[in-house]
Amino acid sequence: MILEALAPLAFQAVLLVARIGGAVMLLPGIGEAEVPARLRLSLVLALVVMLLPVLAPALPPPPEAVPEMLRLILIETAIGLWLGLLARLLALALAQAGQMMALLIGLASPLQGDAMLGAQATALGRLFGLLAAILVLGTGLYAVPLRALAESYAVLPAGAPLPAGAVAEAVAGAVADSLALALRLAAPLVLLAMLGNLGLALLARVAPQVQVFLIAAPAQILAGLLLLALLLPSLLGVWTAGVREGFSALPGLR
Repeated sequence: MILEALAPLAFQAVLLVARIGGAVMLLPGIGEAEVPARLRLSLVLALVVMLLPVLAPALPPPPEAVPEMLRLILIETAIGLWLGLLARLLALALAQAGQMMALLIGLASPLQGDAMLGAQATALGRLFGLLAAILVLGTGLYAVPLRALAESYAVLPAGAPLPAGAVAEAVAGAVADSLALALRLAAPLVLLAMLGNLGLALLARVAPQVQVFLIAAPAQILAGLLLLALLLPSLLGVWTAGVREGFSALPGLR
């Protein structure tokens, strides 16, 4: 009798692990490569223990056919990955802004690699990526996607088919919002780079025999870093406000 009662409970726990585990793999701050896998696994198990008594009545019973069981698990995993990806895309705006700033002020290097931004990552982009994770954990923003994950069972019940159209639309919107926020953050450096390059181009026309761009490279880097140091507190405030607003629009919280 005990084993018969535990079988449905075990299957429901597996469904929770599939969705929660998929999301935790990608959530900003929690799903970083620097976070130990044991810590992430412990968080997933703790969330399952807390949510299972509440969500168990709404979870489907274990199906008799193995293919149907695998289908349910795959759908739950896809939903978790989708929710984690939406939050990750919003938080990635700071690293994208750092990448653009580094390219504009002359700090690009093909030797600097990053698991998130790819082989052409810059040191500034990597720094901003780590800074985003620290801000998410330090300001408590990580709790908003976790709450959306728990509330997602109300709008995306376990066992229901995955709404492919809504998923694609939400991902496209998150990409657009992330890019727009990154451009807003990098706008001061974009303006500085445009004005600086315009001035150098005019100087090169006046004195074509002088290697203007080579001589001005150190000044360009120094001016860019000084401007970035002055604007960094404001940029972080804009990013935090934008991410908080984006997190509040995650499925389950709207």
